[in-house]
Amino acid sequence: MYTTKARILVVEDDRAILDGLLDVLVFNGYDPVGIEDGAVGLETALREKFDLLVLDVMLPHVDGFAICSQVRRAKPSQGIIIMTAKGSEDDIVKGFKAGADDYICKPFSLRELMVRVEAVLRRSGKLTGDEQLSLHGIHFDGTNLTASAADTTVEITRREMDIMLYLHRHRDRIVSKKDLLRDVWNYADADIETRTVDIHILKLRKKIASLIGDNHLIGTVRGEGYRLELDE
Repeated sequence: MYTTKARILVVEDDRAILDGLLDVLVFNGYDPVGIEDGAVGLETALREKFDLLVLDVMLPHVDGFAICSQVRRAKPSQGIIIMTAKGSEDDIVKGFKAGADDYICKPFSLRELMVRVEAVLRRSGKLTGDEQLSLHGIHFDGTNLTASAADTTVEITRREMDIMLYLHRHRDRIVSKKDLLRDVWNYADADIETRTVDIHILKLRKKIASLIGDNHLIGTVRGEGYRLELDE
């Protein structure tokens, strides 16, 4: 079982950019909705529930600042990121005054986007690390940071929860140490030599073994990385 993914509304009138943003959000385990018109985006943001809004500034009919301002008044806790033109300090200031939680300057890397998305979701209490996951009889609770099986419960760290969710999100492939350093640890240089990942995986495996015995839930692919062993 894997709980509902964070729902993200992206309002961007450039179709190519919008499609790219939606693709990367889906790839990273989110549930995005894309809209090209500012007026429709505003109406949708007010009517429906989203964990995060990602708003372009220049939009037809209603601009990103107006959407941000109106949504913030109606939904004070709504997570909002504004996309601005690179180096436009006035837009950045205006965005924060309208109630944005963060901004990202175009052109931006997809990695930078994901870091900012995750940061805002974490601050607002809705991130993959806060979700629930059940595998092989173990229930991983990202809210209380526990892992339970039968009558036994062990404490886990936020990083361990994020590792499990990342491995589950990418369960159809091998996950490399570089993937984990880049996407879970947010290392700018994922090529550095470090045993951080190995040590965290070792501790996580010991906790899993304490719950269900020596079940190799997290498998090692020599020279490649890790993957979840989900075959019953």
